[in-house]
Amino acid sequence: MAARLLLRSAVQAAVTRRASPAVALSRRDGGIPTDEEQATGLEKKIMNAMKTGTDPYNILKPKEYAGSKSDPHLVPSITNKRIIGCVCEEDNTAVVWFWLHEGEAQRCPSCGSHYKLVPHELPH
Repeated sequence: MAARLLLRSAVQAAVTRRASPAVALSRRDGGIPTDEEQATGLEKKIMNAMKTGTDPYNILKPKEYAGSKSDPHLVPSITNKRIIGCVCEEDNTAVVWFWLHEGEAQRCPSCGSHYKLVPHELPH
């Protein structure tokens, strides 16, 4: 008896599910808004900046530079000096920390890679 009842309810549920497919509604029709429509505040600023190709909060991976005197690693800073760390070698476990000042490119005291401080403004 219980098996017949269970089988009957399973078949009825399967038929009911096929009869009413889910319809995706857009926001205009009272559906779920997209990320762009729902974003506010800082998230919206970041999304709009990413559309134009800028990276105001340094979210993306930095560009690769050779590290030579003619093509130094660019380090953004809101002040005229910044302390930076250089790993020097790929398998090195120690970080060499040194101050980088505005102006000409400066060398890492350990490996000789060049770094240059560039001004960066926060988008307030």
